[in-house]
Amino acid sequence: MMNVHIGLNVQNVEESKDFYQKLFSVPPVKEKDGYVKFLTTEPNLNLTLTKAEEVQGNQINHLGVQVNAKEEVLKHKERLEKEGFFAREEMDTTCCYAVQDKFWVTDPDGNEWEYFYTKQDVEAKEGSS
Repeated sequence: MMNVHIGLNVQNVEESKDFYQKLFSVPPVKEKDGYVKFLTTEPNLNLTLTKAEEVQGNQINHLGVQVNAKEEVLKHKERLEKEGFFAREEMDTTCCYAVQDKFWVTDPDGNEWEYFYTKQDVEAKEGSS
């Protein structure tokens, strides 16, 4: 098995741990002072959170989880709204040269995460389909 690894610097480890535990519906597999590690199977991800005194800038455009159907997008949106997240929905939107159904949530340090389903590829990068 292969896992994508993302190591994020965070200002508040506990707040970020809570966010990601809810986002992926799994508890951390390792917790140390200033460090938390998640291993998920859907998606296959090794995510680490490391305490940093300052987190700023826009090094990451956004992060996301691609699913296989619109119904999965809606299932995760409903699940996260029940956890108290505001989910910004975008259905039938054209983004990144594809028509997609998606929603967005934002972590405590301002990183945007999308759950999305790609319906079809298109020639336009952005705009309504």
